[in-house]
Amino acid sequence: MADMEFTYSDVSEHNTKKDLYIVIHDKVYNASSFIDEHPGGEEVLLDVGGQDSTEAFEDVGHSDEAREILDGLLVGKLKRKEGDPKPKAYSSTSTTTATADGATSGVALYAVILVGAVLAFGAYKYMGAQ
Repeated sequence: MADMEFTYSDVSEHNTKKDLYIVIHDKVYNASSFIDEHPGGEEVLLDVGGQDSTEAFEDVGHSDEAREILDGLLVGKLKRKEGDPKPKAYSSTSTTTATADGATSGVALYAVILVGAVLAFGAYKYMGAQ
């Protein structure tokens, strides 16, 4: 069943809660059975139903478990035709950069807290000696 090919027009007809297809990385998924279980709520899926939702899916940073669930919903591939909306280029390097910057910020925050605690302890000892 995952060998089926869908056009963008085919996918766009499946945009209701009971019949919901989404496209992620040119693969077509039937999200109808998952819409009530989606942790972000059904509105999130309905907003991208019947269209390419690659950018929305990747921007959220879904877990490996979410990607496994997605594999179970696969129904086919998107066959793009001339005139179809172009896929937006998604660069995974921005996610990596954001993660690296976030980790650096976290370490710096711990360093500031540690220095502040040492200074506070020193001030406490100094005031106690007076």
